[in-house]
Amino acid sequence: MSFIPASVTCAQLSFGWPDGTPVFDGLQWTAAPGRTGLIGLNGAGKSTLLKLLAGELTPAAGTVKVSGEVGYLPQDAALATSLRVDRALGIDVARAALHAIEAGDTREEHFAAIGDGWDVEERARATLDSLGLERIGLDRTVGELSGGESVLLRLAALLMRRPDVLLLDEPTNNLDLRARRRLHDAVASWHGLLIVVSHDRELLEYVDQIADLRGGEVHGYGGNLSAYEEALAVEQEAAERTMRAAEADVKRQKRELVEAQLKLARRVRYGQKMYEIKREPRAVMKLRKRSAEVSAGKHRQLHADRLAGAKERLDEAVLAVRDDDEIRVDLPHTAVPAGRTVLTLNGVRLRYGTRAMWEVRGPERIALLGDNGAGKSTLLRTLAGEIPPAAGEALVHVPVRYLPQRLNVLDEAATVAENVAALAPSATDNAIRARLARFLFRGARADQPAGSLSGGERFRATLAALMLAEPAPQLLLLDEPTNNLDMSSVRQLASALASYEGALMVAGHDLPFLRSLGITRWVRIEDGVLKEVDPALV
Repeated sequence: MSFIPASVTCAQLSFGWPDGTPVFDGLQWTAAPGRTGLIGLNGAGKSTLLKLLAGELTPAAGTVKVSGEVGYLPQDAALATSLRVDRALGIDVARAALHAIEAGDTREEHFAAIGDGWDVEERARATLDSLGLERIGLDRTVGELSGGESVLLRLAALLMRRPDVLLLDEPTNNLDLRARRRLHDAVASWHGLLIVVSHDRELLEYVDQIADLRGGEVHGYGGNLSAYEEALAVEQEAAERTMRAAEADVKRQKRELVEAQLKLARRVRYGQKMYEIKREPRAVMKLRKRSAEVSAGKHRQLHADRLAGAKERLDEAVLAVRDDDEIRVDLPHTAVPAGRTVLTLNGVRLRYGTRAMWEVRGPERIALLGDNGAGKSTLLRTLAGEIPPAAGEALVHVPVRYLPQRLNVLDEAATVAENVAALAPSATDNAIRARLARFLFRGARADQPAGSLSGGERFRATLAALMLAEPAPQLLLLDEPTNNLDMSSVRQLASALASYEGALMVAGHDLPFLRSLGITRWVRIEDGVLKEVDPALV
């Protein structure tokens, strides 16, 4: 780590995609010292901003200034499976030189390669240990690691470099509970300038401030996620009061304008009557008429200006009140009687060793836990009928729908509307589009090809296709459903699932989300066996 004070500043930053879609236009932002949680709706530009800070993208205008060395962990970057762990950590050259010297080769080039890093192996093992990777040897290859271990290895490589500025993009996606907690600890103990894009509520409790990216602007709030939500609630309550007052003012100004127009109309009629009966000299009446018209015009303009001002204040007040676009799901009638058997596992052994004698009855809500690679996705795929069990019998007795982690159930070449229509053949086009609007695919957005969708859009399209399918699902199987959702959509999904009357099984590591679903049974896959878990111990 250098001795330059770390800082991140965006000045008049503008950026747009090659197709002309604007992302930022004159963004001004200086990241506060310490740990910053960068949040915002899907599509707000969080990952794009991080790439601009990391130098992965070039601004169309304006500047990005980052002092000190930058370490960047992108959202979906993968390491080559043949890469050795020591090389992934960036210590392979120094380590090879160290071993050569220990073997008696004292050429100067080896000393130059080591520099001051005589403890490089000890530091590497200590860093791996701190992230729960103590069992990983430096000579192993990335292909021998799980997906979660690979993410932590990339973080370990950054920590070994000791950058001044650390940028993390959704680092807990696809991590199991144990790995998440290790990463949380790493963030909590970070002393440099850190910016993390995340919707992981637990992780965001460890930051020092929240940066809310909305409408191309960053709004800063001191404190962690809980402090942010408290401040936002107070802010929104005040904004709603202002909006109600502005609405009342618009109504009052409209009423006063109508009353003024009626008064003026009466005066005009009176003047015309006086003119007709000629009670005054003609020149006097003409002068009086012109004066009345001028006065009436000024009066009308005064009230019109007041009304325009009231409407402008209302528009500003409405903009201050948040109405986030969120998934709005009206689930079909999917009730399952309490005594009805939903699924049965008879001596099932899955492809990767999980054994089970198990039964689910009625509208139970089951959280399926386990480390990465334990077999959660395999179990869900078996229940969905995608793969057969290696032994035994897996029976599902109700209509079932499965939302996979990879979101690969859509026809890439077909539009969003066409994908839904394929699973709901009796629904009219109008009905499909009306339902898709609740998943934020309004108008032309429903005609987007599935292959062109972003991660969050793909999730919504896949969920829409499954939820609107015929027959309506009485058993929903969800595999890590919150990985591609912003916090607002996670809350809305939890609310929608709260009204779902069928059986629900969710594999995941997002404990706040799982707890919000009213889980009735917690089950862990451990050592190849399904085990009931005391929720107090989760």
